[in-house]
Amino acid sequence: MNSEIISVKALVKIYEMGDVEVHALRGINVSIMKDDFVAIMGKSGSGKSTFMNIIGCLDVPTRGQYMLDGVDVSSLSRDQLAGLRNHKIGFVFQSFNLLLRTSALENVELPLMYNKKISSKEMRERALDALDAVGLAGRAHHFPNQLSGGEQQRVAIARSLVNDPVVILADEPTGNLDTRTSIEVMGIFQKLNLKGITIVIVTHEQDIAGFTKRNITFRDGRIIRAIVTENQRNAMKELENIPVIPEEDEV
Repeated sequence: MNSEIISVKALVKIYEMGDVEVHALRGINVSIMKDDFVAIMGKSGSGKSTFMNIIGCLDVPTRGQYMLDGVDVSSLSRDQLAGLRNHKIGFVFQSFNLLLRTSALENVELPLMYNKKISSKEMRERALDALDAVGLAGRAHHFPNQLSGGEQQRVAIARSLVNDPVVILADEPTGNLDTRTSIEVMGIFQKLNLKGITIVIVTHEQDIAGFTKRNITFRDGRIIRAIVTENQRNAMKELENIPVIPEEDEV
């Protein structure tokens, strides 16, 4: 039986802007199970980014409960939140967020540098394994400016994997990529999910959301629709025939 990775109950977020209160979230209830693959959708101002910031432990709710892998996040201090982020969550961003003067391998190693229990040798081995998982073992010593956009995003995905998180949160992970490369990146996410990794992405692209198992749509701080993706099975079949492009063929 799948275990619950994310549990959100009656979640409310209110921002105070002078004398005005902005209700970003209005009583959200969401459960995300282990092995789930969820797309969060909605127009600008719908609340989806606020929701992702809260489940990513980058912001705190005004009211409500958020449980991450059995931990009540609302009771944690700022330092405890930072520790939880580093050990439980892997992040992937639209703009890749790679350090330009460090190699792909060093970028992937970065989250491990906060763990004093890991030796340099183990750090290197885990980073190489993560790069191998996204098909970039042969690009370990390349710098970001020597990599294509798709390769840079694969490095970012490897970095999100290296700490063995309970969930990967990806914010518009294909937003800066062309169609072909977007499909390759979604193929990587699909394969990681099939290995048991829980993934939540924000996307405004319906075709990208179709590769996930569930779509949750926000509007005006509320969830207006939560569906199992009808196209997910077909998308998986399609992706099985799309190999990770070898490094020498990248543009």
